[in-house]
Amino acid sequence: MRILVTGGAGFIGTHLSRRLLADGHEVSVVDNESNGDPSQLLKEVRYMRGDVVRPEEMEPVFARGLDAVCHVAGQVSIIRSFSDPVADLRTNVEGTLNVINLCLKYKVPRLIYASSMTLYGQVETVPTPETEPCLPDSYYGITKHAAERYVHSTAERPDFDFDFKVTSLRMFSVYGPGQAYNNPYQGVLGIFSGNILRNEPITIFGDGEQTRDFIYIDDVIDGWVRALHAPEAAGKIINLGSGRSTSINQLAEATITAFGYPKGGYPLVRKPGRPGEQRKVQADIAQARAVLGWAPKTPFKTGLAKTVEWARKEFSTIALAAASGAAR
Repeated sequence: MRILVTGGAGFIGTHLSRRLLADGHEVSVVDNESNGDPSQLLKEVRYMRGDVVRPEEMEPVFARGLDAVCHVAGQVSIIRSFSDPVADLRTNVEGTLNVINLCLKYKVPRLIYASSMTLYGQVETVPTPETEPCLPDSYYGITKHAAERYVHSTAERPDFDFDFKVTSLRMFSVYGPGQAYNNPYQGVLGIFSGNILRNEPITIFGDGEQTRDFIYIDDVIDGWVRALHAPEAAGKIINLGSGRSTSINQLAEATITAFGYPKGGYPLVRKPGRPGEQRKVQADIAQARAVLGWAPKTPFKTGLAKTVEWARKEFSTIALAAASGAAR
């Protein structure tokens, strides 16, 4: 297949493009490089710098012909969604509409949308199924919900002369090698890892008893690939999570231990809670099992160890390069 991955130079997009290439597909990537690093892409990828808010920058890729679009690009920070809600709205909603309109113009038959656990807001049902009402309380969650509805409402229109099939994957807290440890706005495990690598205290907002569902990157990518090829996934909204909950306090302790510090042997700073923080997060993954034949395979302890090992090596390589440059 000829597949476009928007935001394909980011954490999830890079892993997805590698897997698609390995499966024999022709992969194009468009990324605005706000959080992505195109140097991490394999040479077989057809890369173009572009932004989803400017459809003319994506159109050349669509014009070559596509069989599917994996729309991963987005503004992903809850904090930034509050500090700059217009940019959040433009990227997540207008950007998604631009992708949809190009799919319709060039009759791309398949679109998979990167949705989010934040759509659920403060839920009563935990583990949370896809049927739970969506009442997002962060601006980010609101824009992701709006974009998801545009995706599915478009696919339900009766006025097209081609089959347009869509799937939304509501991803929970994805982690793994390649996740930025120097970006304070995304990926709590990456943030904690960066704190430890730089010998900074770990900051926990609120009481730390809020929970998250951490899902390893390889398992998430397997879900994307299965959704791409499963006819039964058309029109579906599907959770991709581990089905387990971990508190932020537990995550901090596990990360500290994984880096070789004793329990209670690393400084913590506690600050007031932040707006838009979900209290209880845990995915019900029954539909992913039923529709995709998918289940997470990576235990959290194993995934955490692999992530920490990668972060150590990456940090050491960068530090060595910086020291070498200073010596010159």
